Amino acid sequence: MNALRTVLLLGTALATSGSGAETVLLFEPAHTEIHWTLNTVMHTVHGTFHLRSGSVHFDPATGKAWGELIVDAASGESGSDSRDSRMRKSILEAPKFPAIVFIPDRVEGAIPAAGAGTVSVHGAFKLHGADHEFVLPVQVNVQPSSISTSSRFTIPYLAWGLKNPSTFVLRVSDKVEIELKATGRVELNGSR
Repeated sequence: MNALRTVLLLGTALATSGSGAETVLLFEPAHTEIHWTLNTVMHTVHGTFHLRSGSVHFDPATGKAWGELIVDAASGESGSDSRDSRMRKSILEAPKFPAIVFIPDRVEGAIPAAGAGTVSVHGAFKLHGADHEFVLPVQVNVQPSSISTSSRFTIPYLAWGLKNPSTFVLRVSDKVEIELKATGRVELNGSR
């Protein structure tokens, strides 16, 4: 009965314009996967990061969004201790910039009351001490008690001011591909 109640509340919140209801998606680190891929001339490097915390609030009537997804910069792993240590210390400078944060400001597109849909989430990435305007393409799948999300996007890390990890022998791409999969628990609040 709790799942049915959640679906009905979510459907009402997402479908009712002007209701003033705020929808909150709470993302748990245990139900979030962040994978990255970096191409080099010799091979492709795959790795992961861990979500520290995340919540996204939005008003379905206006599309306005707020909250943050916080990734632990020191959690980056690729399976090579020396490469990972260099990435954390020299490239991301995780001791100085411990978090990578996405802060949404609006959701464009309709989230269905149930089933699959696609939205764009506009906001800013805080990476290495600077803000970068960004739009996340997000696939959503609304279930009885949760919303599953997935997104694939490219971060132009060199253009965003991070150091180039290339060496004399090894050349790497100036962009990193990110794949994000997360399941959010839905809560409804009154007007903000």
